[in-house]
Amino acid sequence: MRAALLWGVALLAVLAAARDGADDWIARTDLPPLRVAVGTEVVARDGSLLRAFPVADGRWRLAPGPVDPAFVALLIAHEDRRFWWHGGVDLRAMARAAVQAARAGRIVSGGSTLTMQVARLLEEGPTGTLRGKLRQIRVALALERRLDKTAILDLYLRLAPYGGNLEGVRAASLAWFGKEPRRLTPAEAALLVALPQAPEARRPDRAPQAARAARNRVLARAGLPGAAETVPDRRRPFPALAPHLAQRLHRADPLAQRIVTTIDPALQRAAEALAARAVAGQPGQLSAALVVADHRSGEVLAHVGAAHWTDDSRAGFIDMAAAPRSPGSTLKPFVYALAFDDGLAHPETLIEDRPVAFGTWQPQNFDRRFRGTVSARAALQASLNIPVVRLTEAVGPARLMTTLARAGVQADLPGGAPGLAVSLGGVGISLEGLVQAYAGLARLGQPVRLSPLPGGAGPLPQRLFGAVAAWQVADVLAGLTPPAGAPAGRIAWKTGTSYGHRDALALGFDGAHVAGVWLGRPDGTPVPGAFGADLAAPILFELFGRLKATPAPLPPPPAATLLLPNARLPQPLQRFRPRDAVFADSAAGAPELAFPPDGAEIAASPGGLTVKLRGGTAPFTWLANGAPVAVALRGREAVLDLPGGFVALTVIDAQGRSTSAAVRMLP
Repeated sequence: MRAALLWGVALLAVLAAARDGADDWIARTDLPPLRVAVGTEVVARDGSLLRAFPVADGRWRLAPGPVDPAFVALLIAHEDRRFWWHGGVDLRAMARAAVQAARAGRIVSGGSTLTMQVARLLEEGPTGTLRGKLRQIRVALALERRLDKTAILDLYLRLAPYGGNLEGVRAASLAWFGKEPRRLTPAEAALLVALPQAPEARRPDRAPQAARAARNRVLARAGLPGAAETVPDRRRPFPALAPHLAQRLHRADPLAQRIVTTIDPALQRAAEALAARAVAGQPGQLSAALVVADHRSGEVLAHVGAAHWTDDSRAGFIDMAAAPRSPGSTLKPFVYALAFDDGLAHPETLIEDRPVAFGTWQPQNFDRRFRGTVSARAALQASLNIPVVRLTEAVGPARLMTTLARAGVQADLPGGAPGLAVSLGGVGISLEGLVQAYAGLARLGQPVRLSPLPGGAGPLPQRLFGAVAAWQVADVLAGLTPPAGAPAGRIAWKTGTSYGHRDALALGFDGAHVAGVWLGRPDGTPVPGAFGADLAAPILFELFGRLKATPAPLPPPPAATLLLPNARLPQPLQRFRPRDAVFADSAAGAPELAFPPDGAEIAASPGGLTVKLRGGTAPFTWLANGAPVAVALRGREAVLDLPGGFVALTVIDAQGRSTSAAVRMLP
């Protein structure tokens, strides 16, 4: 009888208000906040959910998004069939509820409208007291005056309880069915209609019989099929693709409701599966990280920070794509590119792989063997240490660090000033940083800022090195023998293994994409027997295989590329000599530029610039910005076609002696 009394008194109050005029009473209603907080969603490039985050109190509440119209129709038909026409309170429904309660001695059907339920949910008010019911009525009437029906329905779809810490139809659909509520079966829609009336008593994972019975009553009343369909017996985890990246973006903008990324969801799933497979069966806390980007646009397409992000035994909570680690041999291509760009070497230049000392340091190759005289191409492909240290000394380790900075790479340098060991991995760089650097190499020396956010990527202002040098390095790396079963010559790639087998790396690019793979232990302990070529390279090639059936072709050689065997190269490029030998300007008989002088600004002429030389031994090779513009000239005067802007002009004589001048060619 108490239920009948409650509905009867509420009905009388509404009738009295209607008789006496309630405009002022409704207008003076102090409404609760109508802005309902929802959790941040990080979404892929196609709008699908990568990861969602709960609101501050731990409740899963998401913006509704597209909801199946059949569910909305079933909800209104079951809960509030006159929703679109009443003013917040349905007098007929309240009268019916009072009469049924009086006859049965208990509540048989609800008289609350959806608007009244929204009022209760907004204030989290009581439902079984007269005072609470009257408050719901007043707030419902006020809501109808201040909001349209669509906005009221949207509030219900955000706030309706679905058991535990689930609120709103979208969170419920993801948790109980593992899918967005765009397309629901009749049985699924009926369960989501029934749950909010008794969210704990009907929780499918705890009270499956009650959940099934309530669902079937909704189906029977609507005349819909689906009573034989099973109810879910557990809550499903919310989507968690690219979890580390999503967490980072959420921390950077915690108030954002929706963060759109450039992540390709299909590629992301494939990359995460590859990372998990890479560590399967491997001993001791091994983890993996992968990054894939489109170097043409700078968009990050896939980001894997750990093989299993929920596995604490593998420190899965650490984003190893962003953690600084030793790059091993993966920086060697940049040393070669700088040497090629400076005219110190060419892919076919001969260089010595013999015991050598730099002060007290005597570098060794990985296998502690020496190959003698080798070409620069062979030295890079075999990842020999001694030749690259010789080149690092010539170009300068600080120059390598500056090049990385121009590429947008943050490098952690222990001990302050860089030493020769930086080219062998003596610097800390993240996998993200390495992929960023290789993107600049893939773009023929023009670096790009990689970003997972639309509009966040873009070209960086300073070149790393010339297009010719970048292409030469890519050509050398594309000539490496790929892992078994992988296509040859389509991907330029390099592996690296850090000191003590702590990190195994593989970086690579084709004409469109750049990718990196890291395997190791997050705590930095060694992984005995781990080699980049053995562990990381096969994953890298599989990753490219998931991008497309045929990799985008690498670019053709720039017009100024010197495609010659060693015997036909200019004499200074046939064999590498250290910088102090090549650039011995003060040596007796060394060439000297009579014109133009260093620092000159010269107006360009249609026929080219006439240059003049004193001293030196013919023949002479002239370089502009490291690229040959005249080869094997015997005279000391020549006309050169130089590019506009600042030009580094160098001439090398037959004995390898040289002189240089920096000039500016005016238009």
